[in-house]
Amino acid sequence: MAGSNGPDVAATPVSDRRRIAEIIAVALTGLGKFIFMDQMGLKFLYVAGAVAGWASYIIYRHRTAPGILRHWGFRTDNFRQVLRMVLPFAVLSIVSFFILGAIQGTINPTWHILPLLVTYPIWGTIQQFLIIGLVAGNLNEMDRGHSNNALILIATAVLFAGVHYPERWLILGTFVLALFYGYIYFRQRNVYVMGILHGWLGALFYYTVVDRDPFIGVFGKLIGLS
Repeated sequence: MAGSNGPDVAATPVSDRRRIAEIIAVALTGLGKFIFMDQMGLKFLYVAGAVAGWASYIIYRHRTAPGILRHWGFRTDNFRQVLRMVLPFAVLSIVSFFILGAIQGTINPTWHILPLLVTYPIWGTIQQFLIIGLVAGNLNEMDRGHSNNALILIATAVLFAGVHYPERWLILGTFVLALFYGYIYFRQRNVYVMGILHGWLGALFYYTVVDRDPFIGVFGKLIGLS
């Protein structure tokens, strides 16, 4: 496996204390999902708050640590290269979604997927930044290459899948996604590609396999549909 920075991203000095703090902050964000989304039903406020909060941190770090955005994978120079790496996985995933959906009878075409295809990639990019960039990336760089990267990928995938408990299909899907994206990230960092495909694959997954309408869950209260 190639080094975690990829062949053309120089390491950006970050203290281990900051890395640990970032991982804890990601864990707390995941815990907030169970409290605000699952228990209180505040899905829109939780997602909006998480996006705003982490976007503010990204901007702050960009201003105080030049080069950190590129180091994290907020870059466009390798967009096509990373897209070519993940596109076969995306196509195979979509085909699998429709096959599973047809078997289960859970394919649910609705216009609700259209706004999600626009908005979900934003949330997907933040999620990939958190779980792959901050958790997997920081663990790898703190370790300084002394342990098997596969262990870091598995631990990260378990964490990401656990956040989606108790939805069994989401647990399985996010575990596989995190494993694959982590592998790609350790070779070439680009959270834009991962975030966009995360959003699109996630939206399709809900309406083909999971048989749930996340549009209602997130926007329903705002427009009087729930």
